[in-house]
Amino acid sequence: MVQRTNDSSIISKCSMASLGYFQDEFLQYFVAKRSRRAPLINWGYYIRAKAVDHCIRQFLLQTQNHNKRQILSLGAGFDSLYFRLKAGGCLDNTVVYEVDFPEVVHRKALVIKSTEKLAELIAITKEVKYLDSGLLSLSGEDYKLLGIDLNDVTLLDKGLNEVGMDPSCPTLLLAEVVLTYMENIRSSAVIHWAAEFFSSAQFVVYEQIRPEDPFGQVMQQHFIHLNCKLHALSEYPNHEGQRERFLHSGWPECQVIDMNEFYFNFISRSDRRKIETLEPFDEFEEWHLKCSHYFILVASKGHLTRNSALSTSTGFHVIEPPAICGTVSALLCPGSTEVSGLRRFGHCSVLIRPDMIISTGGFGEKNGRHGRLGDIHALIRHEGKWRNKSMKIGESENGWDGRLFHSMTWLSNYERCLVLGGRFSPISEASKVLCLKFQQLTNEKQHNIVVEMAEAHLKETDSSHRWRHSASEVLSCGQTYLFIYGGRSVRELALGDWGFLHPDKLCWEKVLVVGSAPEGRHSHTACSWKGGAVIAGGLGAEGLPLGTIFFLKPSTSGFCWEAIDTCPPVVPRYSHTSHVHEGKLLLVGGVWIHSHSVPGVSVIDLNTGQTYEYQIDCSPLQWPLMLHNHSSVLLQDEQRLLILGGGGNCFSFGTHLNRQLVLLDLANIL
Repeated sequence: MVQRTNDSSIISKCSMASLGYFQDEFLQYFVAKRSRRAPLINWGYYIRAKAVDHCIRQFLLQTQNHNKRQILSLGAGFDSLYFRLKAGGCLDNTVVYEVDFPEVVHRKALVIKSTEKLAELIAITKEVKYLDSGLLSLSGEDYKLLGIDLNDVTLLDKGLNEVGMDPSCPTLLLAEVVLTYMENIRSSAVIHWAAEFFSSAQFVVYEQIRPEDPFGQVMQQHFIHLNCKLHALSEYPNHEGQRERFLHSGWPECQVIDMNEFYFNFISRSDRRKIETLEPFDEFEEWHLKCSHYFILVASKGHLTRNSALSTSTGFHVIEPPAICGTVSALLCPGSTEVSGLRRFGHCSVLIRPDMIISTGGFGEKNGRHGRLGDIHALIRHEGKWRNKSMKIGESENGWDGRLFHSMTWLSNYERCLVLGGRFSPISEASKVLCLKFQQLTNEKQHNIVVEMAEAHLKETDSSHRWRHSASEVLSCGQTYLFIYGGRSVRELALGDWGFLHPDKLCWEKVLVVGSAPEGRHSHTACSWKGGAVIAGGLGAEGLPLGTIFFLKPSTSGFCWEAIDTCPPVVPRYSHTSHVHEGKLLLVGGVWIHSHSVPGVSVIDLNTGQTYEYQIDCSPLQWPLMLHNHSSVLLQDEQRLLILGGGGNCFSFGTHLNRQLVLLDLANIL
């Protein structure tokens, strides 16, 4: 089954290259049937290709004055590394050795021999044959392809010696998602063998880490389902474990970083901007989570320890996990097994009465299929349990339009919800502003909720052309406004503007705002407080999570921006939810990349700036709880938080949607 991962991987690499993410004209020859992958998968294979290519080129640069050098690719599969580097003139005085299962090598050799462009680059000196050791081999002047099972280190040593591998010249070993498929005792034997065999070498590894958090659990289950268990995760689950593994195996130096660190430290701003324009993309949470669960490692020995390929960076650093003050329990909401229709993300939920929650939009599951959802969902609390409630749209001919990442605000003074912004796809904004009014009809046999949905025609609509924004009620000079801030649009990655919507006149009004405004952001939160709005976190235009908190403070003539300094500083995050309770700001879940821990609940005293961090204990749940792209409702009287939906597309591992309603018990932290 492990060999099948080669076939899937090469198709993904070819998809990524064909769209211009990475220059490699040779991948196409190893793919029988090309297929265009989803943007998230293309991004993932792009960062993989860039990380491996960076390490190889750094090695070639460090060893450019040597008369001979070697590259040994372990589990090379159908990788086109040799052909790409050879065509680019990068392999002077370099011999490339590739090793994989005999079956894979046989297939690769047939492709090379039958493709003129590949065969010409190799200048084959020996046809495919069996060596004295019984190993399958294809040989050129600077390219050796060997069919060897890496589980047999003795055979590996014998075969490489037979085709001329020189232990005395500088060598780069590459294992790109290979060692983790082997039992740990066998992969460790390869690492030990390499340290003893070569006098001066670098060992580059790219594979998975962090198996225990929600994304990691989904990742593990995916590979178990493929019958390709990731063995390394059990003993070497994190950066330090991987580093110690090599240091204790004969490699004096070892550096490990995850793909978020690599992306922001080793890929130029111009290159990052380039890939953002290749395809419509709006899966930032899953991108950052994928990158935090893969690492690039460079272990060195001999004279190559003086220069590590990962020793230079431009300033992005992972920080120590925040000090934890306690835990918050996550419990299944009573009656949640009977609730359906909330396996979704990118939706909105509002409490319109103490016993009624309305949710709209998002992407999720309906009738066993995934897609944009076209319903309006209602929950009613009866006898202490939340239950589904049938919803009927009034006389309108149209149902919910299927938007996601919109805002929905309950305007209590006007007894209606205002829906603004959102998108249908990353290149299609939802421009209509919708007004929802609810009425519960009761008779002896049934209780239905009727919603009247109408388009609100605004005089100006500029501030509504956005998604991943925030909307909150504010008060200025006795007048209530809906304050719209930030978000993103088709053209802008992070908006920094705002607008004040008069909820009665349904028009945008100019209101004076002074002070230093926050930088543009999306996927942040906004909470009403003291007549103003508290803006927290978000993702900035550079693609980095933000840790700043701002208060739009009412003044006699309008509003003033004020920064809220926190102590200790909050870890930058986005795609969270937030609530204010008695002067305390609660930040719930989200995604962060500056820490290797998992976001829980942060409590910030808005008057003093004091910050307290709490872990979420998910052990009572029988499934991974992903707290991003979710919605939440604060049940103040109970001092509990109700989590609705959440999750996303987990790279190539499938879509994970939180299964049921979850309650967070906040009694000990409020």
